[in-house]
Amino acid sequence: MALKHEPTTPYHSAQEALRVLETVARGTSGVTDTEIALHTGIAPQRLTALLRMLRREGYVEQITDGSYVTGETLARLGSAHHREQALRDKLQRTLDRLRDSVGAAVYMSRYVDGEISITQYADSPSAPAVNEWVDFRSSAHATAIGKSLLTQLDHAGRRDHLARHKMARLTSRTITSDRLLLSRLEAQPPTVPVLDLQEYAIGTVCAAVPITAGSSVGCLALSLPIEHAHRLRQAADTLNRHAAPVLLSMAI
Repeated sequence: MALKHEPTTPYHSAQEALRVLETVARGTSGVTDTEIALHTGIAPQRLTALLRMLRREGYVEQITDGSYVTGETLARLGSAHHREQALRDKLQRTLDRLRDSVGAAVYMSRYVDGEISITQYADSPSAPAVNEWVDFRSSAHATAIGKSLLTQLDHAGRRDHLARHKMARLTSRTITSDRLLLSRLEAQPPTVPVLDLQEYAIGTVCAAVPITAGSSVGCLALSLPIEHAHRLRQAADTLNRHAAPVLLSMAI
């Protein structure tokens, strides 16, 4: 399976954040924002936003003289013994904050060994998770998560997945034609969220954005009850803008 690798906005943000972290990590007694800008070539306004995000996520800290040093999150991730759990805990905190920012349940999903896997999610009484009434692994054609993951595969990878999973009609809006679905996946712009408008379940709308790090195919998604459908596109745009910390967690 090959990836159809097209960089997205979160991808660029995470790459820039990694360059900032590398610069800060090299400075044993602190690095100023001017020095970071000089070493990374990132514009001052953009750098300010990245440093704000990295401080919020605990990757860097600002000390009394105003310079930056590595933060507690990187220290915890540096311990190999606890690394996997630390990553999961860090990602869960990020998803919890994202849930509160978009006012919707959010999901982290990956495509592993030819199957869809929801690896983590964050919901609440006011932002309920979607009812998985049909296994997500067999309903990629109908879900925002599934379609987002499939867009990141090449044409052969998509056909292989659809050949192994029958495209059942789950609602009156579900696409059951592989030709039509493949055409829409091919035309999907990589920087535009994929939508599910009651294709998987009546009463629920969803959106997903790609989160790809190296050979790992993933996506970040949200779901809303139909009475909040008017918020979907704005919530999806917010999801896309705030996806960089999730991608950064995967990349470190």
